[in-house]
Amino acid sequence: MEVINHSAKRTDNGMLLLTHLSQLLHYVTGFGGLIVPLILWLTQRDKVEGMDEHGKSIVNFQITLLLIVILSIPGILLFGLGILGLIYAGIVGFIIPIVNAVKAHNGESPTYFSTIRFIK
Repeated sequence: MEVINHSAKRTDNGMLLLTHLSQLLHYVTGFGGLIVPLILWLTQRDKVEGMDEHGKSIVNFQITLLLIVILSIPGILLFGLGILGLIYAGIVGFIIPIVNAVKAHNGESPTYFSTIRFIK
């Protein structure tokens, strides 16, 4: 009698890389930067090793960026300082996913600084 373990997770650094790079969709299409990584995380977290950690980090990062953008828009009208928040969100939202995609491809843990942990 052979026991088959169907709960074994596969190592797929390419999927982790794709999940990190899918955050950049909102720079190309205007949307999808949160939705596509969320769908990839929810469907693959039980199948790919490390996907749960990477997916939670990505979703927390995208929600934090969305919050910064939402709070920066009225900040433009009040003090003009909201422009700095939008510039920060634009630059960090573009560079950090690329850096973490390379880390994921190399098998390292993601590092998203200045992120509020909504999902633990």
